[in-house]
Amino acid sequence: MGDGPDSSFVHALNERDGKLFWSAKVGRPGDPGGYPGPRATPTVDGDLVLALGQFGDLVCLETASGREKWRKSLTKDFGGKLMSGWGYSESPLVDGDKVICTPGGSRGTVLALNKTTGEVVWRSQALTDAGAYASLVPAEFGGRKQYVVLTDASVAGLAAENGDLLWRGPRRGSTAVVATPIFHDGFAYVTSSYGTGCHAFKITPSDNAFSATQVYANRTMANHHGGVVRLGDFVYGHSEGKGWVCQNLKTGEMVWSDKSLGKGAIACADGLLYLRSESGKGTVALAQATPSGYKENSRFDQPNRSNHNSWPHPVIANGRLYLRDQDILLAYDIAAR
Repeated sequence: MGDGPDSSFVHALNERDGKLFWSAKVGRPGDPGGYPGPRATPTVDGDLVLALGQFGDLVCLETASGREKWRKSLTKDFGGKLMSGWGYSESPLVDGDKVICTPGGSRGTVLALNKTTGEVVWRSQALTDAGAYASLVPAEFGGRKQYVVLTDASVAGLAAENGDLLWRGPRRGSTAVVATPIFHDGFAYVTSSYGTGCHAFKITPSDNAFSATQVYANRTMANHHGGVVRLGDFVYGHSEGKGWVCQNLKTGEMVWSDKSLGKGAIACADGLLYLRSESGKGTVALAQATPSGYKENSRFDQPNRSNHNSWPHPVIANGRLYLRDQDILLAYDIAAR
């Protein structure tokens, strides 16, 4: 996604050579909070693409051609409200015949639409927090399909079939709550920066009802917006003031920390961590995902570096590593030999 002079756009590129297949308009371009351009990742589901612009424009496009099938505005059509002014940033979640997103606000924090028509399926009447910037996570737990949402004031689980509130853990975030929540083995884990840190809640089912009990709250992992990943019972990511951190998910204890690479974003594939420094030379490091210490295999400095922070997360797909830096997209062959 990216901004043009009169609209934000979704672009479809040839995976082989990067040539443009099509471009489609999403909505109003611009810079909410002083940072230009769309923040979300388009979601591809078979022959459909769902994309969300920074001002809440949600469009459904045909994957093959980019032809528009329907569009909605999270603000104009659904009264959406965010916790602060940085613009809509979540990636739409497609699950079965629904697309789920987080307009936020008094009419219901979370919204489910029919993915082929855009018609409303449900709205979360019992959860009315302002929207944050984190994407929803689907989970199967306690015999219920649910969606885990992180807001300005809560981490909560909603019933997938109707949006009913199954459980809620109170957790006040500040300024910008961005990192995608983790749900694993009955633990809901969330993290953000601006003095908040991380929280874990133990979710317990009982007679088709659920309770959420806080297990810990600390600042071992205070992640700004580069995200965290889980492998086994350990969480990896960058923590403000501590560097790259490995944390025990279930106890909250720090396992190790390392500052040999600057703050940035993380991705994981094949038991390896792809770490991207946001500033300077945009250094990318390949490290082992292990609780036994920070073990770096290799690193390189990004070529064609812009003079802006490189905030897009590294993406790994089909044996390639993709790095986005403003108007530049780099693709690296990382397939096993």
